[in-house]
Amino acid sequence: MMSFCHNIINISCVNSSWSNDVRASLYSLMVLIILTTLLGNLMVIISISHFKQLHTPTNWLIHSMATVDFLLGGLVMPYSMVRSVEHCWHFGEVFCKIHTSTDIMLSSASIFHLSFIAIDRYCAVCDPLRYKARITVLVIFVMIFISWSVPALFAFGMIFLELNFKGAEEMYYKRTHCIGYCSVFFSKTSGVLAFVTSFYIPGSIMLCVYFRIYFIAKGQARSINDASQKLQIGLEEKNGISRTKEGKAAKTLGIVMGVFLICWCPFFVCMVMDPFLDYAIPLTLNDALIWFGYLNSTFNPMIYAFFYPSFRRALKMILFGKIFQKDSSRCQLFLESNP
Repeated sequence: MMSFCHNIINISCVNSSWSNDVRASLYSLMVLIILTTLLGNLMVIISISHFKQLHTPTNWLIHSMATVDFLLGGLVMPYSMVRSVEHCWHFGEVFCKIHTSTDIMLSSASIFHLSFIAIDRYCAVCDPLRYKARITVLVIFVMIFISWSVPALFAFGMIFLELNFKGAEEMYYKRTHCIGYCSVFFSKTSGVLAFVTSFYIPGSIMLCVYFRIYFIAKGQARSINDASQKLQIGLEEKNGISRTKEGKAAKTLGIVMGVFLICWCPFFVCMVMDPFLDYAIPLTLNDALIWFGYLNSTFNPMIYAFFYPSFRRALKMILFGKIFQKDSSRCQLFLESNP
């Protein structure tokens, strides 16, 4: 039997036709994703905020990204969950715009942070002797400011000025004629613009930087046994930068980039193609791809916690309640001067 989102049947969107068992399974899966996202990113935020040894410019960039991902899990995913399972929006038209804008903003901000982290690691590997002088707290602050402000201006400006469906008004109102609809809609122009701004540019930066780091690390590995290279390594370690550590950073960056591409590429490709296919991609598939993209925010803290010993030690101290002990913020999480 067909059910509707609202009592006024002739202007209401159609509710989900899934059985209660299917809905319960979907809710359980999505709640698990939300809780994992919140808990994982909260652990990263607490670790960097509490432990003084983690108070480095790079880690403040990671802290900012974890904050973005935490807000995405707390402010966006719960409402997206209800919309995805019920196929209805019960929270009003104004909040629909706020939710959509916040969704685009935080998702894009998370991707922006990943690209800036890649740039930071590139500077650490390519010019380690001048890294501390070049990547200062001010530079990191500028990166963080850009990562928040550009997505915010882009997302809220596009949605509240209704630029996202400019040039495709007829199709937009045809798809949103019913009460209970709330899904992001892009015209051909705005879709390409969103694809370039939120995915193509930061993704290309990550890709180019990773390959550059990979070839540099490979070249360093080949010359590691050379006497002059050993002398240079000793000098760099004296300045707090080790080749081994940066090699691990390059490996981690590659995994971060791979996870990013796997999670977000399907959604952005479908998003930019949908207007050119006369909006033939089903809303259910679009919702599924959005949740696949959300998983990037779930995996980010796992990657850092798993690959960095300092974060693993911090996580253990948090879980066992040792952060409440006196002077726990000054605990030695690693031997080097940089994580």
